[in-house]
Amino acid sequence: MTVFGDEKSGNCYKIKLTLSLLNIDYQWKNVDLLKGETQTSEFLTKSPQGKVPIIELPDGKILAESNAIIGYLAEGSQLIPHDTFDKALMYQWMFYEQYTHEPCIAVARFIQFYQNMPAERQSEYIVLHEKGEQILSLLDKELLAKPFMIGEQFTLADIALYAYTHVAHEGGFDLSVYPNIQNWLFRITEQIGYVAMID
Repeated sequence: MTVFGDEKSGNCYKIKLTLSLLNIDYQWKNVDLLKGETQTSEFLTKSPQGKVPIIELPDGKILAESNAIIGYLAEGSQLIPHDTFDKALMYQWMFYEQYTHEPCIAVARFIQFYQNMPAERQSEYIVLHEKGEQILSLLDKELLAKPFMIGEQFTLADIALYAYTHVAHEGGFDLSVYPNIQNWLFRITEQIGYVAMID
């Protein structure tokens, strides 16, 4: 299996972390977003949307979208609950991550960490921070009485939300004011097979 990704991207990190937790062998091929490497004709034949991450399987099949990829990789593993309601709850948080959390927390990080705060995005950045504080407050409340997002079991929901939450400070968010998030982040680093975003 080959993973095409940007090592600083949270969406790509989800794949790397899931593969490590499941002890699955793979090859990593770095694709630099800022250098336009996702828009080359060679890459676009694999990913018509010009986005990372994607995985290419030994038989040539290609799969895109980070949460779809980790769902495929983790099928039948302990990262996906057997209970149907718990599984639906896991997907609830994975959808929340992609449609609410990532467009705010990750974009604020992109503006600050990747683009070095261009003047034309300052007002957008301020709005993202207002929304981001609400998102982080919600997560902190959710984690008040449970170790992981759906309860006692560590699942793909935790991986999906961890990816950009643990680097939210790179987008200007102060995680020190969210003690339950901090404890949750630490518990994830304690999982067997855990690997950091950048080795």
